[in-house]
Amino acid sequence: MTIKVKHINVNGAFFEASTPSVMHNNRAFCYGDALFETMHAYQDEVHFFAHHYKRLSESMQKLGMCMPTMMSQEFLHNQIISLLKKNRIYKGSRIRLSIYRNSGGYYTPDTNNISFLIETQELENIQYGFQEKGLQLGIFKDIYKPINKLSSLKTANSMLFVMAGLFKKAQHLDDCIILNEQEIIVETISSNIFLVRGSHISTPPIADGCINGVMRNNIIEIAKSMNYYVTDNVSISLDYIQNVDEIFLTNAVKGIQWVLGFGNKRFFHDASASILLKLNEKIFNLK
Repeated sequence: MTIKVKHINVNGAFFEASTPSVMHNNRAFCYGDALFETMHAYQDEVHFFAHHYKRLSESMQKLGMCMPTMMSQEFLHNQIISLLKKNRIYKGSRIRLSIYRNSGGYYTPDTNNISFLIETQELENIQYGFQEKGLQLGIFKDIYKPINKLSSLKTANSMLFVMAGLFKKAQHLDDCIILNEQEIIVETISSNIFLVRGSHISTPPIADGCINGVMRNNIIEIAKSMNYYVTDNVSISLDYIQNVDEIFLTNAVKGIQWVLGFGNKRFFHDASASILLKLNEKIFNLK
């Protein structure tokens, strides 16, 4: 039996995943001085890659990182596809692209030049699936998410979400809601959140501190095309949950996940099921 060796891509070079490939003074490790994009791919296409690349470029600019001239959208896409082929992944796949400022300096960097690291993980399904059992959702109140220019970025400084993950595990939950400093709903541990009431769908605004999710933005477009009235610029309080018919979560890897319960409240999943069908049609050109 041939053992499948897994590789990663660091600055365009392949390394066995089990081989150390970054130094002890890597700024992502020392200071969380890094960004990342998590993406979904199939065969030779990274889905919504133009959106991911745009968010990455804008985030790097906000953090003062220098985008190398050679690091075009086409270059990065080709680097990801080359790694998928190297790892012989032919089904759906989860991609993580990390961008970190090069080593040097302490809190104040010596350089704004960057390096990149790409990882791949094979998924069971090609398309986005709809889980048989809905999620049980809780609420994390130990730490509030601050509202500032970094709130919408996907950075390596993720301790808030790590602590929320530990809380989720201890409480035997599937996910939990993150609140901002005003105790307003922001997102969940790894997803944006949508709340459905009749034909009205609400999702927290970027101004309240949520991640500017690529899947979030595509789901908003799809829902509007299906004649849902979508609100993405109005704050959502915890009390509003008691008045909704449905809650679903979105991210680039899992697509849409529906929520069964929050405390004693139970929800339907009609809107999320129909929007998921449209999402798969859009990505995989299904008829």
